[in-house]
Amino acid sequence: MSEQRRVTIRDVADAAGVSVATVSRVMSGSTSVNSEMADRVRQATSDLGYQPNGAAQGLASGMHHCVGVVLPDLSNPYFYDIIKATSVGATRDGYRMLVTEWESPGDELGTCLDVLPRVDGLLVLSSRMDLESLRHLASRTVPTVLVNRVELGVDLPMVGVDNFSAMLSLCQHLASLGHRRVVYLAGSPSAWQNRERWRAVEQARILGLDPVMVAADATIAAGFAATDEALSHDPTALIAFNDLAALGAIARLRELGIRTPEDMSVTGFDDIAMAQYADPALTTIVSPKEELGAQAWSMLVSRLSGKRPEQPPLLSAAVVHRASTGPAKA
Repeated sequence: MSEQRRVTIRDVADAAGVSVATVSRVMSGSTSVNSEMADRVRQATSDLGYQPNGAAQGLASGMHHCVGVVLPDLSNPYFYDIIKATSVGATRDGYRMLVTEWESPGDELGTCLDVLPRVDGLLVLSSRMDLESLRHLASRTVPTVLVNRVELGVDLPMVGVDNFSAMLSLCQHLASLGHRRVVYLAGSPSAWQNRERWRAVEQARILGLDPVMVAADATIAAGFAATDEALSHDPTALIAFNDLAALGAIARLRELGIRTPEDMSVTGFDDIAMAQYADPALTTIVSPKEELGAQAWSMLVSRLSGKRPEQPPLLSAAVVHRASTGPAKA
């Protein structure tokens, strides 16, 4: 069917030869419907490509008054801070939040599609889906907002932080301290934030830096594990994808008897709560997590009310200088 004629629960009921109430009971998982009728409903649902959404859910209660949040890592405090800020708006406007994570980029679209029938709207944080999957998600009728992902050619509202300018400022800080040979401990290659941060580190060649990328990821363990390879490039500074990877790198350097920052400067990104209490306190980039969460909710609630919000500019982030960076060792 065309996008102007969305499949409804009535279409499913007519195709299956049952009542709308019966379809609703089957969709909600009720066992009160006999198996033959239930099979007909499921077959009609599959044949018609029916997908419940916020405009046609729960005959008795109307909308779910629930929004979904899909993210890559529930253990990362960066995401917790965004969700906390988003929940302020959700609570104020009478919505609950269903938060779930996907285990790998290949599972992300499937996780989103599993969540859609249970929510009125969806926030997708730091998506790593390919463009085809993003376009498939955009074709669904449930209002969806991408958070920390900006892509041309995808018909979804998007909010994000200016990773490029912030990372370039961080590189300028290192260059001013005399650093030249640096290693970037990379995040996931499919992450938009990682691509933007590495683009800035490469651009910092104009500041005199000579960067090398080493594969890591966004966890303490990944930063710890990647440090030995990073050291093989004889750097004077490690630029980690995020604070967690930076903390892992500092821990490995300490094991090896390499002092931070006397022997090796280390930087992070995001300014999670533990960054300023680390030993040494972490030079990093303060990401506007609360503002990002609030902006994401504002865009989603606008979509829930049937409006199309204007695309906002990227939010600014700023470098905070702490004890983990110092002059390059001669």
